[in-house]
Amino acid sequence: MNDTPRILMCPPDYYGIQYEINPWMNRSRPAAHAEACRQWEQLRRILADTGATIELLEPVPGLPDLVFTANAAMIYQQTAYLSRFRHPERQGEEPINARWFSEHGYRVERLPEGYYFEGAGDALFCGDTLYAGYRIRTDIRSHQYISRKTGRRVISLELVDPYYYHLDTCFCPLNHEAAVYYPAAFDSYGQRALRENIPLLVEVQPEEARHFACNAVVVGRRVVTNTGCARLHQELRRLGFEPVETPLSEFVKAGGSAKCLTLRLDGEDAAGWRREAKAADSVPAGLDSPSDTPHFDVPAADGNL
Repeated sequence: MNDTPRILMCPPDYYGIQYEINPWMNRSRPAAHAEACRQWEQLRRILADTGATIELLEPVPGLPDLVFTANAAMIYQQTAYLSRFRHPERQGEEPINARWFSEHGYRVERLPEGYYFEGAGDALFCGDTLYAGYRIRTDIRSHQYISRKTGRRVISLELVDPYYYHLDTCFCPLNHEAAVYYPAAFDSYGQRALRENIPLLVEVQPEEARHFACNAVVVGRRVVTNTGCARLHQELRRLGFEPVETPLSEFVKAGGSAKCLTLRLDGEDAAGWRREAKAADSVPAGLDSPSDTPHFDVPAADGNL
């Protein structure tokens, strides 16, 4: 497995607040397009400086949120589990995303009709477990479907605050046993499930959550966030990470930030399956590689395990 991180981004050529599908969006408060382009380019340079390869999805007129590539799909090994968007305003992105993944060597898996699923915005691996958000955008049936397809344990987390409508706005795995989260975005079961399954949780304060502190891009020890997250950065430095801030205010107007603008094509560093793939590559010929034994632990429809 190639160790070079690969990140998908989409230039913000046609980005703007053209509709309102989350509480952040307000057409009377438009994004400043030139500033959005500068902010996007600065984020791209920061990520490229980590050693990551930045791959580009071509922007398309009339699809302003195509810039938020985290919502294109969930990547598992060489399969792209394509998003099925809840809002009609974003459904035009689906064939664009499918074509890109197919042309770049991924097997494209489409969820059944009627299943809503919004990609890595609502599905993040931390270790061997897939943590998946539901209720506001993604529905819980998609979690059960993906668990069956991947053989991976899924813990479904109900999101209860419309301002934190995707899991990646309130939860960010740092590595296979640590994550950042904003507790108030989850119901009591979700808070307990995170505490009981992730050894180290870094809690984000409300004022920094509103600056999208949890919507971070993690590349190795580097953690890239929007500005306004000083307390989180202090804690990350104490834990040995290297936080980097970059202004993303024009994208916050649409309900997105650093993580929303990126999709890790080779799997997040925190994903257990990615470590397994690297280990398998290192096994000498003639020896068995680590197994990928299915572990079914699918929540019931009420969100309980």
